[in-house]
Amino acid sequence: MNLEDLYRLLRNGHVEAQGIVDTVPDPLLVLDQNLYVRTASRAFFTTFKVTRDETIGQHLYELGNQQWDIPELRRLLEEVIPKSTAVVDYEVEHDFPSIGRRTMLVSAHRLFHPDNISRSLLLSIVDATERRQHEAEKDVLLGELRHRMKNLLGLVQAIARQTTAAGHSGEEYRDAFLGRFNALVQAHDAAYSQVGEADLQEVLQRTLEPYSPTGVLVESGPTVSLTSGQIMSLSLILHELATNGIKYGALSTPTGQIRVHWEVEEASAPSLRLVWQESGGPPVAPPVSSGFGTQLIEFAVSRELGGRVELNYAPAGLVVEIVAPLGSVS
Repeated sequence: MNLEDLYRLLRNGHVEAQGIVDTVPDPLLVLDQNLYVRTASRAFFTTFKVTRDETIGQHLYELGNQQWDIPELRRLLEEVIPKSTAVVDYEVEHDFPSIGRRTMLVSAHRLFHPDNISRSLLLSIVDATERRQHEAEKDVLLGELRHRMKNLLGLVQAIARQTTAAGHSGEEYRDAFLGRFNALVQAHDAAYSQVGEADLQEVLQRTLEPYSPTGVLVESGPTVSLTSGQIMSLSLILHELATNGIKYGALSTPTGQIRVHWEVEEASAPSLRLVWQESGGPPVAPPVSSGFGTQLIEFAVSRELGGRVELNYAPAGLVVEIVAPLGSVS
């Protein structure tokens, strides 16, 4: 083999090795024992939007805006070569030049050599920004699920305790409990069958549709977008008000009517003012004590909607006014 053949062989080997490095989809750096960049992958240049001249021959800690110059990372890398250890998924969160704030996972291994004499490092970098965001979103969703399950179980327990048993047969108690429990189930179905947001008028009409033939009028109003949590809470409130209206209020008589209307108030922040107004029913008097239905409504408005509710037991008919903050109004 002459020198030309040897040169061609070495060159082909170098090109093939670089081709392997460039084929790896994640950014790679090869560092010498002093942490200077010997070579870099195509993915590194593309990811960090840098050129070869800005990278090759530069010290790792001088790259970019010195984003890799981290004391803890320094300590870990300096232990890799003498101790043959490895750095695996060291997390670096930083505002990188040209690409903004990202979360990168850095791993470092000593390059393999059959005689174990290699002093070079292979540094791999994985962009975990979206993964971390998804994990954070998942944690929030799980936290919300735990919160809602806790509230749901508390409501079921309260329904069982507050449903009157004295003076009623077991069958009557069962029917009363299941009636309220079914309203709770329907409220959850209304909320979680909805993908994304829903319009307030659509939620009102859908929830009150079973009662509309008996005198429920949903008037038109401004467009208000509700989240799934708001839909569930509002559906539960409406079912409770309609059930009470059928038992004791305007819907207990042929001439009774319920009018539902709303407006958006623009103060420091937009808020919804929703009014449930009954008329034409039997005379109304304030209850001697606050029943579970009232407690349920007050709980849903204050704890779930973050608002307040006012119940006015006017002789002409019950008037319920709910005021709650809004996030999306048009």
